[in-house]
Amino acid sequence: MLDSARPEFVERANVGRVASGSAFGSGPSSPEHSPNVPQRAYVTGIVIALGGILMFFIALVSAFVVRKGFPNSDWQTLEVPRILWLNTLILLASSFTLARARKNLLAHQEDAFRHWWGVTAILGLFFLAGQVIAWRQLATAGIFLATNPSSSFFFVFTFAHGLHLLGGIAALLAVAFRSVRHMTRGTATEIVAIYWHSMDGLWLSLFLLFLVSK
Repeated sequence: MLDSARPEFVERANVGRVASGSAFGSGPSSPEHSPNVPQRAYVTGIVIALGGILMFFIALVSAFVVRKGFPNSDWQTLEVPRILWLNTLILLASSFTLARARKNLLAHQEDAFRHWWGVTAILGLFFLAGQVIAWRQLATAGIFLATNPSSSFFFVFTFAHGLHLLGGIAALLAVAFRSVRHMTRGTATEIVAIYWHSMDGLWLSLFLLFLVSK
């Protein structure tokens, strides 16, 4: 009787250990070893996140348009720093280098992928440096965050976009120098590409807004 019951007892104990290991993330069924999340779910997640970012900037643009239209307001036209033209070209170039990097990855050209992926990150840093120069130029001209409503919106727009782009640069570096958990390398590069191109398109929209509102 005892011998016949022993296998069933051992089997139940093993099941309990597997369930416990899975719950604490230390067993073979933990997400670190066998992720259960479909790869497309990560793409869907970044699209949803970008939707939230877009709504944030749409709210800022709406406030910009409403504030600019106030009658008898103290709104003053802001002269856009010329370096923003160069910054725009740099960011456009970074989208092309990122696309080339992903093309090299699909072609299994690892060295070329790392080269163009790194160039994209460097161009992103150049863009942020250009934004800092633009802020310093405005400060030299006596234009600060609280100088007038137009300058306030300019600093808020450019700082918010720069902060989001900095997150994209961190993602580029993470994919290049760290092993990616839970997702394939192809999925990771696709997510970063979607985010980066979105930041590029967002900046183009903001830059056009600055030019039109002059």
